[in-house]
Amino acid sequence: MDLSAVYHRPTDSFAYPVREDALHIRLRTKKNNVEKIDLLYGDPFEWVDEKWATYEDSLSKTGSDSLFDYWQIEVKPPAKRLRYGFFLKNEDEQVLYTEKGFFTEPPEDSGYYFCFPYLHETEVFRAPEWVKDTVWYQIFPERFANGDESINPEDTKDWASEEPSATNFFGGDFQGIIDHLDYLIELGITGIYFTPIFKAYSNHKYDTIDYFEIDPQFGDKETFKKLVAKCHENGIRIMLDAVFNHSGYHFEPFQDVLKNGAESRYANWFHIYGFPLQGGERPNYATFGFVESMPKLNTYDPDLKEYLLEVGRYWIREFDIDGWRLDVANEIDHQFWRDFRREVKAIKPDLYILGEVWHDSMPWLRGDQFDAVMNYPFLTNVVEFFAKENISAAEFTDNMTTVTHLYPATINETAFNLVGSHDTKRILTECGGDVQKAKLIYAFMLTFIGTPCIYYGDEIGLTGGMDPGCRKCMPWAEEDQNRELFNHIQALIKLRGTEKLLANKGQLAFLPVNEDSRVIAFSKTDGQKTAVVILNNSVEQQKYTLPFPLKSRKITDLKNGAEFAAEADDLFVSLPPYDYAILTFQLLQS
Repeated sequence: MDLSAVYHRPTDSFAYPVREDALHIRLRTKKNNVEKIDLLYGDPFEWVDEKWATYEDSLSKTGSDSLFDYWQIEVKPPAKRLRYGFFLKNEDEQVLYTEKGFFTEPPEDSGYYFCFPYLHETEVFRAPEWVKDTVWYQIFPERFANGDESINPEDTKDWASEEPSATNFFGGDFQGIIDHLDYLIELGITGIYFTPIFKAYSNHKYDTIDYFEIDPQFGDKETFKKLVAKCHENGIRIMLDAVFNHSGYHFEPFQDVLKNGAESRYANWFHIYGFPLQGGERPNYATFGFVESMPKLNTYDPDLKEYLLEVGRYWIREFDIDGWRLDVANEIDHQFWRDFRREVKAIKPDLYILGEVWHDSMPWLRGDQFDAVMNYPFLTNVVEFFAKENISAAEFTDNMTTVTHLYPATINETAFNLVGSHDTKRILTECGGDVQKAKLIYAFMLTFIGTPCIYYGDEIGLTGGMDPGCRKCMPWAEEDQNRELFNHIQALIKLRGTEKLLANKGQLAFLPVNEDSRVIAFSKTDGQKTAVVILNNSVEQQKYTLPFPLKSRKITDLKNGAEFAAEADDLFVSLPPYDYAILTFQLLQS
């Protein structure tokens, strides 16, 4: 038994409350190295005959990656206190793992064991429930639809008349979105994430001039209120993009610093290394990515902090938005985000707070800052396996298991899963134009855990490379749209809404893969019913044998609605190239 791979800490993703009366406890071991694990646990203050009273229950293996196995158990401590250790068992070896190391015999002193001091209801991670059932649609407002040409910016180009660039404008606006809401309703969208809508110089609006004003090329506040109201009437939530890491060059306080230098009342709103301010390749003030037109904001400054907190409050209070997406969230101090959460949740407790973080995000997901982060590791693995076929089925399931075990299960349910955005290549472009691959990717994303997001136009086959190529105008002529892809995604969204095991109900597990195939499968089960999704990511027809005892179970094929009873335990599914199956199993009624 390789004890050097064994790991646990009584915090974060290894020990966390899931409800006010229950904890999840996880353990990591070397892959295929431990046969069975039991939890030895008890209340630290419960003693019987002068001995600490303990109990034992088995952990279940919840997944494996290339190096490790992951184990989990749910415990309900009656008095909400817990001390515990892990019995690691093989056929000829048993070791107890505690906070103070490994033992062949259990220490009698409860102080040797891991401790979860108290299960506080306030420490249960609670993201808004509505997010779990939401299918998001990201809109880059400048490129979705032009509904009011009277507010077009100067030198606006005819719609889709040329390739997108960093500087051209096509006149997309709020009225255009209102005019096409029926399209989004038809698709089945229940949430819209807008990239920035505030007054700014560029076409992308990440260089804010005024955080309290809508950019005039999009419309006015009354039009935005109308848009929000119409969305809410149709069950669609609204999330705005907050750019608090940096402002634009034309932000009035920054202009004041340029003019007045150290004497400016706003000098401390920025990170300035010397006066006068100088731009260039390496400005003498902090910026986003050395971009001189995006000066970094100093969120330690109390006046700036209050200004930005009021921005957060204002758009909720005045326009009833449902969420904030936070740009470059990982470069802003944690205390700012704690205060931001407190302020916005005081106005709207079920507001969704989504951070843009591209890496391990546990420090922001402890219940005091964000409800979720944009799941870019999800995107990377999907692109590498499905689109580019650079990794094997085993590598994909290993990588995805690592991602899902980075965080508590309660966090995975509201992870913002995406396969494209304004910062990435279009997914069909990543697929080399292969629509069947794109369809398979959406079959995976729309049946997986988390809250999925579709980047505008991806659902009808829009293509494009990295920014600005991924920011093309939405084509509205039906002959320019891939309606087969649209109908495919529409059907999956509808299926996700009717069969909750395809959304965020049930416990997820990846199923065994065959080394010589490119078939992956995963299951979700709620104890009464199991859903299995099998995807063939290859040019050849493939068979997959389900690793379940299926005799006497009713099986439903959710793609065609067929139902049948399994006559034997073994059942294999035959899949055409780049196709998938979705099955549910339920015990037959006697």
